[in-house]
Amino acid sequence: MHSVNTVGMERLAEEIVRRVTIEIEASGRHVHLSRADVDALFGVGYRLNRVKDLSQPGQFACAERVTLTGPKGSFQNVVILGPERGESQVELSLTDAVALGVAPPVRISGDIRDTPGITVRHGDRELRLQRGLIVAKRHIHMTPADAALFGVADKQNVSFRTFTARPLVFGDTEVRVSDKFTTVVHLDYDEANACGFRKGDRGMIVK
Repeated sequence: MHSVNTVGMERLAEEIVRRVTIEIEASGRHVHLSRADVDALFGVGYRLNRVKDLSQPGQFACAERVTLTGPKGSFQNVVILGPERGESQVELSLTDAVALGVAPPVRISGDIRDTPGITVRHGDRELRLQRGLIVAKRHIHMTPADAALFGVADKQNVSFRTFTARPLVFGDTEVRVSDKFTTVVHLDYDEANACGFRKGDRGMIVK
């Protein structure tokens, strides 16, 4: 009986943790391509090959890889994420940007106004993006139900405490609410490394 009660209490504790905390994911450098830019890099009519579904519904990693080149260096084997977008976008960390010799602004994904471009290569094909290079602002994808539960609204900026090996509180974390989302926090690799993130770690909004 004691063991049964212990198991029940453990399950209750786990459920409480899930209800008051949010899973963290680390996002590495990646590329989103428009239809026109897929054609330019891979050939007219080429279709990107889905190899892994991501946490956000409909989002996936592709088999195809590209090389990003800046004034000071290059990154090879950079993953493309699907599906295709209306306009291409490249997301780096600030450390990546220093290595390439570029200076992208910190922006929420999709906000590419007044951003620099970068050279994208695949084999002997080269594409010079005129804009679209950003450092992704840390953010929380959230369902409407979870937004109500946590008492936050779309585009609200909050502070988020990580329960990680090196706990940190990240301010200026933007909440993005949609019924198309799964609730999860996205940090880039600089932020994830700073807080000692490991897969499965969670955190809490502290506002």
